[in-house]
Amino acid sequence: MIFNNSNNIIHRKRNKELGTIELIAIALGGMVGGGIFTILGISVSMIGAYTPLAIGLGGVIALLAAYSYIKLGVYYKDEGATYSFYKKTFPNSPFASSLIGWCVIFGYISTLALYAYTFSSYAISNFTFADSEWVRKLVAGAVIFTFTLINIWSVKGMGKIEDIMVYTKLLILVVISFVLINSSQTTLPVLFQDSSETSVLSILVVASLTFVAFEGFQLVINAVNEMENPEKNIPKAIYSAIFIAILIYIVISLGAILAIPFDEIVDKKEYALASGADHVIGHWGNNLVILGALLATSSAISGTVFGASRQMAVIAQDGYFPSILAKRINQIPVFSIICMSILAFVLVLVGGLELILEFGSITFLLVSLLMAFANYKIRDLTNSSQILTILAILGLMSGTLLILYYEFNNKVEQMIVIGGLYILLAVGSWIYSRDK
Repeated sequence: MIFNNSNNIIHRKRNKELGTIELIAIALGGMVGGGIFTILGISVSMIGAYTPLAIGLGGVIALLAAYSYIKLGVYYKDEGATYSFYKKTFPNSPFASSLIGWCVIFGYISTLALYAYTFSSYAISNFTFADSEWVRKLVAGAVIFTFTLINIWSVKGMGKIEDIMVYTKLLILVVISFVLINSSQTTLPVLFQDSSETSVLSILVVASLTFVAFEGFQLVINAVNEMENPEKNIPKAIYSAIFIAILIYIVISLGAILAIPFDEIVDKKEYALASGADHVIGHWGNNLVILGALLATSSAISGTVFGASRQMAVIAQDGYFPSILAKRINQIPVFSIICMSILAFVLVLVGGLELILEFGSITFLLVSLLMAFANYKIRDLTNSSQILTILAILGLMSGTLLILYYEFNNKVEQMIVIGGLYILLAVGSWIYSRDK
């Protein structure tokens, strides 16, 4: 995986044009990162046996978000994706362009923190200090630092193993899923009876939280200049990848709740699959889950640092970030990489797993909501269905409000922290757009 220096946006260089299968792999590589390993424990703690249902509903929200991305991607055919779409749709609104740029980048920073935190949780899960929050944070910082160095000094080397990591992690996740289902300790009717007090509202809140696990399908649009027939392949690749991700996530969550006691999933939520597999399947199962988690988070960290740092440099070149972030050394946006990594580590230090997950989910819901709004504005040009576009706007808005409602009623302090982060984003984007 390398980058086109003329456009500064991530894509894959091929000797031939990208076909549907390759594009689906790109999207899955971006989506199937640390999300499923992270959301499982939190979901089970909130809604128990209804976790697979909530994950499926989260996938529906992702499909609604994808509709506008696809329509805008086919219309603009711009590798810049989110930021470029909004800038072109609202050319006379510098603040809107700046705000979407800041939201997109900090959304990627939150996922980088999430992947690093998940990597750390699984990496230390077999040690006596596995439950030490500060050890987990320090290891997460070390992981971010390692991939910062890799991105600065060994871009090509990392790119060569990216495809292998993507396909290997998918294979491991499938194996884990079916082994867990085969080791079932209970049945779904029994689990539903135990979770009978779960409310519909709680299921919808968890569905909104799982949205971050589907983030990444936008990478297909980054490859628009190298694909065959974008009008056909963009929608086919994105919709196919999301459906495959939904299937993988549901099967994994189903296997987990059938084979692993809920108490253990909740108690070890940072590394629930590894802990449960160790007791249910044995030590080899534990090692397989850890390997899958490390591969999944590694490829996701790599892709996030690669792509988001380039996009950060583009936004800085437009004047919406400090100009130093646009500077490159040997065609690599070193300062953007370093800045992203530092901010991701700060986010890891500020909060735990749930803060990072919820900030990331809200951020990408908001960004997707802005994309849906942009698509609605030019729906005649993109040939979009007014009903589907409005449905996407309502669905994404509802998901955002549901998370905020949950935060307000259960974690006011955490909501204040997240609100403070958004105030900083709004102020920062305004400062860098006021002179445009």
